[in-house]
Amino acid sequence: MDYGLPILLAQDVPWPWVYGGGAAVVLAAVFALIAFMYGGIWFQAYMSNANVSIFSLIGMSFRRVNSRVIVQGKIMSMQAGIGTERETGISTRRLEAHYLAGGNVPSVIRAIIAAHRADIDLDFDRAAAIDLAGRDVLDAVQTSVYPKVIDCPDPKRSHRTTLSAIAKNGVELKVRARVTVRTNLEQLIGGATEETIIARVGEGIITSIGSAMTHLAVMENPDKISRAVLERGLDAQTAFEIVSIDIADIDVGQNIGARLQADQAEADTRVARAKAEERRALAAAREQEMRASVAKNRAMVVLAEAEVPKAMAAAFREGNLESGSGNGGLPKP
Repeated sequence: MDYGLPILLAQDVPWPWVYGGGAAVVLAAVFALIAFMYGGIWFQAYMSNANVSIFSLIGMSFRRVNSRVIVQGKIMSMQAGIGTERETGISTRRLEAHYLAGGNVPSVIRAIIAAHRADIDLDFDRAAAIDLAGRDVLDAVQTSVYPKVIDCPDPKRSHRTTLSAIAKNGVELKVRARVTVRTNLEQLIGGATEETIIARVGEGIITSIGSAMTHLAVMENPDKISRAVLERGLDAQTAFEIVSIDIADIDVGQNIGARLQADQAEADTRVARAKAEERRALAAAREQEMRASVAKNRAMVVLAEAEVPKAMAAAFREGNLESGSGNGGLPKP
């Protein structure tokens, strides 16, 4: 076999060129791989002025961060015109940190955009904190813009469909109210939820109706109940701000006062009957005692009468009693 040509080529080609050519091939392959994996998304960010470098995209892969979510978030913020990265604080690093903390980056960005459009003060830090606290920050912003209505009581949370309250005249009123609320972003973290609003409004309605003299006064002016409940400041320390409280329906229930009076009268009657029965039993017992006393006295009389013949016999034996004497049989003096 002829090995002359390869040996000749090996002698003619310089070794540095061989090594340099291999490194160039490796670098070209690396660049090609990077362009294939990150070129499209980097170009999209570049054309949208999202300010995401290729090295940040590579670092996201090592940090197990979904680069497409981060880039899409920055693109949305830039295209919405909410401000630059320095103005809004929405940097690539902070978005990555929120993603790694388990936050919902798209929801936070959409909430910030919606708040910006509605002229609501909501920065990235507060939106991220609300999201990490477990609240739906986008729904919170939407509720701030478009208030929602809560039924009181809520049939989804309880089996009751109306509130039962009793006026001072004892008549029951069944009330169904609707509470219009909007989100209070400043107290959303740590603020009470809808259940607290429903409970407070229900308590206020029952208290207001209970302080009314008659049920007719409540039915004539149900708006007084709404105003009285609204003035109590029931939305304190909650995640919502109460816009209005409207009485949707009022029905007359039972006359609880009359029923309670009837029950009380029945109870009094039973007590009187029990006392009368007690007195009758005492009288019957007293009667039996008196009969026993009479029988005892009679027995004593009988015993005394039985002693008379004995005494007479003893007198005869002792000679103290003479029959046929002039003094009628009486003992001698």
